[in-house]
Amino acid sequence: MLENPKLVEQIVDRYSRDEGMLISMMQDIQAECGYLPADGLRCLSKRLQVPLSRVYAIATFYSSFRLAPGGAHEVTLCMGTVCYLKGAPDILEAVCKEFRVEPGGTTSDRLFSLQPVNCVGACALAPVMVVDGKYYDGVTPASAIEVLSDLPPAEESTEVIAKEDVA
Repeated sequence: MLENPKLVEQIVDRYSRDEGMLISMMQDIQAECGYLPADGLRCLSKRLQVPLSRVYAIATFYSSFRLAPGGAHEVTLCMGTVCYLKGAPDILEAVCKEFRVEPGGTTSDRLFSLQPVNCVGACALAPVMVVDGKYYDGVTPASAIEVLSDLPPAEESTEVIAKEDVA
């Protein structure tokens, strides 16, 4: 949900209501909110007089856009050829099972978002998991679970959950 109802209007005005800048506007909304809230996309559609279906088509086409709040921590698991051959599928399965999270999803407590990717460019370290920009090499299912179990909760995720509980 948009905390600042004028945000979309300000962003649209910044780009002179140029429909050709739709992706840039969506990037700005996500930069401000951390994701693309549904009410923000509806507002963007109305302000630009662009069909909402087009806005959602763009939001779902590009993997960099989020339609839901992310976790406090970003977890990326390399699924490239070398990592795959060295056990990445087993790591992914173990993490998903242990934390009840789907690939590309966020844990229910919003502790982390899990994103399997094609390559992180660190084949010599395979299999590789990246947590908040820190690389973990030679990862096993057990070591991945240990790293993720030790992640500190973020105050922001607690605040967001509390706001939703009250609403």
